Amino acid sequence: MGVVVQFNYAQWAATYPEFGATVNQTQAQNYFQIATSIHRNDGGGPVCDPTIQLNLLNMLTAHVAALFGPPVAGAQPSTIVGRISSASEGSVSVQAAYSNNVSQQMAWFIQTKYGAMYWTAAAPFRTMRYVPSFRRGVVGPPGFGV
Repeated sequence: MGVVVQFNYAQWAATYPEFGATVNQTQAQNYFQIATSIHRNDGGGPVCDPTIQLNLLNMLTAHVAALFGPPVAGAQPSTIVGRISSASEGSVSVQAAYSNNVSQQMAWFIQTKYGAMYWTAAAPFRTMRYVPSFRRGVVGPPGFGV
């Protein structure tokens, strides 16, 4: 039903060059593994196109890298959870919040532009899929035609 894709660091780093100086190949591979625990990559998911599957997983890998990786080499990753809703310069003030009108699942994704992009791109695959069951004939008394 679905497809399985392999992580390609060179392609991912070319697509998301902002991580080139801060996320090495081993870290990126680990972030990809985290991404596959959120988005199926075992052949059983709803995505049947390998290009779309890889794009979705790369977006999700970038989201995880943005959440856990340092923004600048040698710096600490941000500990802010949510999107920045207010900021000021004098005496430095930052406020972050989840929006009140989104689900908890969506709120986690929209913390970064990569997660928001993934959330939007994965929308067609979050819909319910009807799988009809095996139809059986009507069961009646012996001798009753089915």
